[in-house]
Formats: sequence, C-alpha cells, structure tokens
Amino acid sequence: MRIIRNLFFFLLASSLLMSCAALRRSGQREQNVLIRTTEGDIVVRLFNETPLHRDNFIGLVRSGFYDGTNFHRVISQFMIQGGDTSTRENAPELNYTIPPEIRTPQIYHRHGALAAARIVNDSINPHRESSSHQFYIVVGRRFTEHQLDSMQVARIEQFCLVGDSTFKFSPQARLDYTTIGGTPHLDGRFTVFGAVVTGMEVVERISEVETDERDRPLEVVRILEMRRLRRAPR
Repeated sequence: MRIIRNLFFFLLASSLLMSCAALRRSGQREQNVLIRTTEGDIVVRLFNETPLHRDNFIGLVRSGFYDGTNFHRVISQFMIQGGDTSTRENAPELNYTIPPEIRTPQIYHRHGALAAARIVNDSINPHRESSSHQFYIVVGRRFTEHQLDSMQVARIEQFCLVGDSTFKFSPQARLDYTTIGGTPHLDGRFTVFGAVVTGMEVVERISEVETDERDRPLEVVRILEMRRLRRAPR
C-alpha cells in the first residue's frame, strides 16, 4: 500500500512539474540572436510559436555552428540564405530535419522574416520538413492587392484547399505585402520562425552584392559570429 501511495505522489509531483514547465514556456520571452557579418550586425527575434525551430536554432548558435560560415545564396529583391556547412572547413554534417511549424496566416513571409530552408520538391519532402541548419532572411518586394488576389486563388486551386486558411492572406499580411513587401508566394510552404529586429539595412546590402550564375556572392559575405542576447535590443 505504501509503495502504491508513494508512486501516486511521484506521478502527481511529476505532472505538476511538467505543467509548471509548460506554463513557463508559454510565458517565455522571445529570444534574440545577434548575427555579426562582414557587412554589419543583424539582430533577429525567434518566435515562441515555433518552438522546435527556435530551440534548434539556439542550440546551433550556442555551439558556434554558424561562426565562419557564409551567406552562400543571395538573390536581389528576394532573400539571403546562410548555414551551408560546405562554406566552412571542418563543419559538422547535420543529417536531420525539423517537422514543419507553418503558422500562416498569422506568421508569414513579410520583409525581414527569418525562415528555414528545405528540400522544395514535395515528392521528395511531402511533409515540408525544414533543414536543420540552413535559413534565409526575406527581403522581397511590394505587391498590389490584385497580385495578392491572383496569387491566393492560384494557390487554393493548386492545393484544392478552399476552406484552408493556410493559403489565404490575413488583413495584416495584405497591408505588409503592399507597403513594406515580402515573398507571399512562400507562405504555407516554409516555416517562418523569427524576424529581423535591427540591421535590416545590412540584409538589404547583402542582397545587392554581385553574384554568379548560381546566386553565390563573388566576394565572400561571412557570418563572423552568432550569439544569443541576454537583453532585447532597444
């Protein structure tokens, strides 16, 4: 009887601890990461709505994984992409993927969004799982309401999801896409897990560097260091 009672209290205590941990996580402040580059500093904020991507990114930052890697793919008025292990000597190979945490229409590809790269071919990657380490920051461009309407209709027809809000633009998304811009055609297809807080001018400067036919910068744009910030930037 004593063993059963002790087991009961152990399970109860464990349940309470897990509940408290869940409450702490739900009220957790969003974490910020400094990205020091050869072109200047960028600060990104990671969303608590995408905890798998947030925690994975923080873990790689803490390990120094990104230090010394390059922005290996740059497209003007589109995005800058980093995290390729082949751009740094002796970088560890990461062979895992992250389950998608696509949160559109609430979270979307506005100007300055931080998102996870992935294998785009849905026949190879049907669940749209994210790369464990490659990421991109959106520059994008502005769109008209008519362009957004046409894009939304085409995507709903393509995926046959008339009642699914994943491929519909929210009023706030429409406002952002028509004023500050972004890459709305990527919504519902890739996980956005953060956003630039400061240093967007650095992102834009990187996006305009000269590139070759494979969109690789002719002059190296390197990530010197990434580190988590204790305090949010003002």
